Amino acid sequence: MASTQRMMFMLRRAAPRLTKSFFSCHNACKSSTTRQQPKRLFASAVPRLSNNELLSRPQATSPMANISQSLQSSKRRASFFPETSDKSVAYWLLGSAASVFGIVVFGGLTRLTESGLSITEWRPVTGSLPPRSAEDWAAEFTKYRSSPEFKLLNPHMTLDEFKSIYYMEWAHRIWGRVVGVSFLLPAVYFIGRRKVSAPMAGKILGIAGLIGFQGFLGWWMVKSGLKDDLFAPGSHPRVSQYRLTAHFGTAFLCYTAMLWNGLSILREHKLLADPQAAMKLFERLKSPELRVFRRSVGALAVLVFCTAMSGGLVAGLDAGLIYNEFPYMGMGLTPPRSELFSDFYSHTPDRSDIWWRNALENPSLVQLDHRILATTTFTSVMGLWAYTKRSPTLRRLLPAACKRGMHGVVGFVGLQVALGITTLLYLVPIPLASAHQAGSLALLSSVMILGGRTWVPRRAARLVSQRLAKPLWTAKRPAT
Repeated sequence: MASTQRMMFMLRRAAPRLTKSFFSCHNACKSSTTRQQPKRLFASAVPRLSNNELLSRPQATSPMANISQSLQSSKRRASFFPETSDKSVAYWLLGSAASVFGIVVFGGLTRLTESGLSITEWRPVTGSLPPRSAEDWAAEFTKYRSSPEFKLLNPHMTLDEFKSIYYMEWAHRIWGRVVGVSFLLPAVYFIGRRKVSAPMAGKILGIAGLIGFQGFLGWWMVKSGLKDDLFAPGSHPRVSQYRLTAHFGTAFLCYTAMLWNGLSILREHKLLADPQAAMKLFERLKSPELRVFRRSVGALAVLVFCTAMSGGLVAGLDAGLIYNEFPYMGMGLTPPRSELFSDFYSHTPDRSDIWWRNALENPSLVQLDHRILATTTFTSVMGLWAYTKRSPTLRRLLPAACKRGMHGVVGFVGLQVALGITTLLYLVPIPLASAHQAGSLALLSSVMILGGRTWVPRRAARLVSQRLAKPLWTAKRPAT
């Protein structure tokens, strides 16, 4: 009796999923004269299925398992973002990174030609067009003549000379607007068309906000060179080295974010194309023997970024125009201590700020700091390269792509050191100085590419594990 009740309960749970045909006798419908077979208990509720149908039919599960599967399927249908981002998003991010690379180099040319202070107003919309008539040019030239740069450096500048520096700064600002528009509009399209995953959508929105903040920092930097109270009386009119470095560093962050995320999408697609090979690669990279190398690459990326930011302080203070020799600085490897930590830069009676103000405002100490950081970067790269060559464990475990990436870092750091020393010896000529600035960004790119080949991406590893957990084929009995 208990078994009959249990069977009735299971039948009642399964009844909504059975069609009407399961409860009808097809033989009786075909011929009414056929002798009626004796009925069996619940025979109509259990249809006879072939072996192939039994294999292809989903296995019977408990009611709680059915509820769980229904919730998972509804959750997948309700998800707005796909599992992986489209490759077109990667190509767009890499194109945006190339545009940012170009504007960083062009911004350095604008600073080197002293064109950055030629436009004294910030008009994001109405300033998109240059002056058209002679009256417009005269009005812009009048505004520039009221700036400290004209009064102290260019009192004899003509209108034609002013136009050349005006067009440099105008082109730099227009390029910045193009970067913003060419990023924001495709970002809205890709997110609206569900071309990006949920984490990537958040990163893209973050980059868009960073681009807008970069535009504000650009004007905040220029504004520091248009007022006499923002720099010492009688000094060279220039923008604040703090604001210049902040503007420079934000551009580096924008570029790095675009480059990293674009390469991550392409790498994710490559790994998911062959999950088994990807899992073997992950197991190889997660080896404890490679832990030192992985951490060293991360520390190297931070070191390269800090060295580039110290170069921003050198540029803001024109510190490259002193001690134009290498490796010496005057009579020794370093200037005298009294020059490096001068009381002139202290703003407090107890001289409590003498250390950090000299490190950030004293051109002699700023150049020395940049030399030390650059030498440390070069030594670290060469030491890490020697480690990959001399260590039998790294030669055995390190993938070939990581070895090629390490060779690229070595090449770029050697080129960057040569450009830096040459720029210093030849009193900062514009072509060499611009190439040195571009080299810092190229070196950081090579380190990030090496990191992308060395570090195990968590999201990609999770997706690969999910792909391997899914059955690749459904067992079917061959038809007879």
